[in-house]
Amino acid sequence: MTASLRLACIDADAPPLFGLARAPGGRAGYEPAVGELIAAELGRRLEWVIMAWGDMLPAAQKHEVDAVLCGQGIIPARLEQVDFTRPYGIFHEGILMRRGEAVPDPSGLAGKRIAAIRASANYNLASSFDGAEVIEYESEHVYEDMLAALRSGRVDAVCDDDVVFVPLGESDPDLELAFVVKTNNRWGIGVAKDRPDVRATLDGALATIIADGRLRQAWQQWLPTLEYPAGGLI
Repeated sequence: MTASLRLACIDADAPPLFGLARAPGGRAGYEPAVGELIAAELGRRLEWVIMAWGDMLPAAQKHEVDAVLCGQGIIPARLEQVDFTRPYGIFHEGILMRRGEAVPDPSGLAGKRIAAIRASANYNLASSFDGAEVIEYESEHVYEDMLAALRSGRVDAVCDDDVVFVPLGESDPDLELAFVVKTNNRWGIGVAKDRPDVRATLDGALATIIADGRLRQAWQQWLPTLEYPAGGLI
């Protein structure tokens, strides 16, 4: 019997990227769709292994999961820990603030507290804003915790990816997207460095679903407001 494809991710309601694991019918969104396409291409059953954000890469390193498919920008700090497949998405970063308090550019963030996930591309960007104080978050429900801190006033802004902040800023009556920074972050699937065979297998499946248009179809289904980065997914 073929082993399941075990992919790590957090449990958060962050549409259209992904929804809660306990949602009726299971997780839904762009990343779940990518995982399902890869598993189908490999002829394996997909199993999502839910854990805290900071536990995902260590779980891959210890072979507790096959890989991490969960908002992993390919940045130097992560490349020191794992290897990555080719990207399945390219995204920018945004600043979310309370409605009516948004600023038009980074200069307006001086003296303000910005929440960001520890050791992430978001954290690196937030740290580049002159005069801003970056508050690190790394918890089991890190996304919800940052938004709760913003709503309560414990922080003044949250730095995260445009894929979730663009729709949230349009739909949430209390929050709005202040601005987007065009960072072109490449997101990939993280695999333990001592498992090059696993990385090659996943990369090959990803290459196939990019070439035959299935990834583009998933993107257009879940991320219709974002341009598909065809030229960057190589």
